[in-house]
Amino acid sequence: MLYDLPLEQLQTYLPPRREPDDFDAFWQQTLDAARQFPLNAHFEPVATDLKLIEVFDVTFAGYGGQPIKGWFLLPRQRAEPLPCVVEYIGYGGGRGLPLDWLLWPTAGYALLVMDIRGQGSAWRTGDTPDPEPEGSNPHYPGFMTRGVLHPDTYYYRRVFTDAVRAVEAARAHTAVDPQRIIITGGSQGGGITLAVAGLVPDLWAAMPDVPFLCHFRRAVELVDSFPYQEIARFCQRHRDKVDAVFATLNYFDGMHFAARATCPALFSAGLMDDICPPSTVFAAYNHYAAAKRMQVWPFNRHEGGESFQNVEKLAFMAAL
Repeated sequence: MLYDLPLEQLQTYLPPRREPDDFDAFWQQTLDAARQFPLNAHFEPVATDLKLIEVFDVTFAGYGGQPIKGWFLLPRQRAEPLPCVVEYIGYGGGRGLPLDWLLWPTAGYALLVMDIRGQGSAWRTGDTPDPEPEGSNPHYPGFMTRGVLHPDTYYYRRVFTDAVRAVEAARAHTAVDPQRIIITGGSQGGGITLAVAGLVPDLWAAMPDVPFLCHFRRAVELVDSFPYQEIARFCQRHRDKVDAVFATLNYFDGMHFAARATCPALFSAGLMDDICPPSTVFAAYNHYAAAKRMQVWPFNRHEGGESFQNVEKLAFMAAL
C-alpha cells in the first residue's frame, strides 16, 4: 500500500541536512589513510565457457590496505578503452559468480563488481572477510550497528572506502577509459553509489536504485522492516546510546553525499517500498547537486523496476 508521503509531496521533500561540521575532513582523512597503501589491483583471468565475455578475478586494497575481491568482465570484441560500470551489491549479498553479471558487458561496457566485506551469505555468496578489529561494540545481528558508537569504527566507513578504491581499481585497467566511470547499485548498493558520487569528483554518471542508507532517523522511525530495524532494536536495548548512534550515522547519510555529487544521475524509487521508504529516497534525490532524473515505480516495493529499470539505465547511459 501507499504508506508514505504522496508523490506530489515527495517531489519537493527536502529535509534539512544537519551534517557534522567535520564531515568533509573526516572523509578526506579516511581516504588519505587508505591511499597510503598501494592499490595493488590484480586482474587474474578466469577460464569460463562464455564465448563473448572475458572474466577476471579482481583483488585490490581497500580500507586499511585489506584485500577486497571482485569480478571484472569485458566484451571480447573491443577496439578502444571502454566506459566502465562499477557496481555495488545489495545488503547481505556478495559477488556470486561471473554468470550473475552479464548485462553490462553484453551491452558493450566494462564491468567491475565489488564484493562487500563481511557479506555474501544471505542471498548471493561473497569472498571478502571483514578482518578489521574496529567496531567491536556489542551489535544487533547484521551490519547496521557494527561499530556504530563512533564514526571511526563504524562498518560503513570501511565499505565506503572500499567502494572509492574500487573506482580506482577500475581506472587502473588498460581496457577502461578512466574518464568514463559509471557507478550503480540497488538498495545498499544504491546507498554506496551515493557515497561514492559524493566522494569522487570526476565520475561520468551515477545510477542509484531504491537507495538504502539515506535519511536514517526518518527511515528507522517510519518502517519496522529490516535492515533499518537493526538500528531500532539496538536503540531499544541500549537506551543510553541513542544520541551516539545517530551522531555516527550522520557521517554516512546519503543526503550529505548527494549534496556533494557532481555527475549526472538516474535514481529510482518504488512508491510502495516498505524497506527503503520513498521519502528517504526522495530526500537524497532532492538534495542531489548535479543533473538528475527520478524513475518512479508506483506499484512496486523494494524490487523497484528490476529489468524495466535496466532498460531505463541503458537508455540513460547511451545518452551520456
